[in-house]
Amino acid sequence: MDAATGSIGGHAALMRVARRFEAQALSSLLKPVFGEVPKGILSAGPAEEQWRPMLVEHYARAWSDRGGVGIAAAVFRELLRAQSAAQPESPQPSQDGTTP
Repeated sequence: MDAATGSIGGHAALMRVARRFEAQALSSLLKPVFGEVPKGILSAGPAEEQWRPMLVEHYARAWSDRGGVGIAAAVFRELLRAQSAAQPESPQPSQDGTTP
């Protein structure tokens, strides 16, 4: 595996993490909204109480997968910045062509 492939794979993994984080954040924001929806619109039974959180999670994930609200992009940039700061600098060749 060459460095470019590893970098692209690493960026894809970081973007997946960023999107997952955005979906979690959106889900947390949507839960109170769905809590205010009058009970009984769909079935008003105990099953509705069980599936409603799954529906909210699905909406949040779908929203994030379609571009979201910008949280994933900001998280991705910060993950890249943190990753580059954590990597040791590669030694620079000296003027005679050897590395120190």
